[in-house]
Formats: sequence, structure tokens, C-alpha cells
Amino acid sequence: MADATSDQLEMCRKHGVPPDAPDSLTKLGISRSFSSREFPLNGLRHPAEEGTNGWFLWSGEELSTDPDFFVPLHAMHVDDHCPEIKKYLALPPGWRFLYAPDQEYVWFDESLFKL
Repeated sequence: MADATSDQLEMCRKHGVPPDAPDSLTKLGISRSFSSREFPLNGLRHPAEEGTNGWFLWSGEELSTDPDFFVPLHAMHVDDHCPEIKKYLALPPGWRFLYAPDQEYVWFDESLFKL
């Protein structure tokens, strides 16, 4: 596990969960069409497996079921795409977020542990 930033620690404290910051060399899934200007910004975290950290990120209202919707991205490059969402990435598996200007929802979703 990597060291969490102060923003990540605060997010975890706010929601009463221990931080689980992903290692910068692990991969997450990001939608091919991700844009930091298309709201809402969404993220969900499955349990990590095989070099991934479990995070999937997309922008907009719809989460596609297309198997090519997500592409891999090393966690260290999240800042290049959208630094605003980095604060959520230490939330442990099972957590989700939705972010837009003047809007933030963070919640636990038990279904992320089911296949």
C-alpha cells in the first residue's frame, strides 16, 4: 500500500474507514472517453487483483457495459487526467463516489464484492 495524501486521509476519516491508497504502479480502469469537464465524475472500487487496484473511473451519466469501455492507467497518472478525484482513491474496496461542481456523494456499495 502506498502512503495516502492528507486529502485522502481526510476523506477516509470523514467516512470512518481505514485508508487503502493504491500503489502508484498499480493499474486502474479509466473510460476511453474520460473527460474532467464532463460531469459527473464517477468511481468505484472492486477488490484488487493481478496488478490492478480495483478502481474504475468514468465521466458522464452512463456506465457502459461495452467490454472495451475501460482502458488501463497507472495510478500515478490520475493527476494528469483529473487531479480532483485523487482524494477519493484511498477509499477501500467497496466504496464509490460521484463528483460534480457543488456536488459530492461517497458511499459504500456491498454489491462491488459480488460477481
